[in-house]
Amino acid sequence: MKLIKLNKMTVTDKNILESYSDLFEGLSFNNKIELIERLTKSLKINKSKENSFYKSFGAFASEKSAEEIVSEIKSNRKFKNTEIKF
Repeated sequence: MKLIKLNKMTVTDKNILESYSDLFEGLSFNNKIELIERLTKSLKINKSKENSFYKSFGAFASEKSAEEIVSEIKSNRKFKNTEIKF
């Protein structure tokens, strides 16, 4: 299992971790294992959500030049002449 070295923690973060650590002392072995599994799962889900977020925008792969793409978009436009009555 690879451990991740945490960057500098704030005093607030340290206090939160210490508080949770104190709460976990009262848990049984099986409950601690369950907690570890859930935390591990939540880390995987968060990373996957983050990756999905960053993949949801940006450039797309195409062999066409920018000019060709713009030209194609413009040529596929369809306009209707509609008279608007007031």
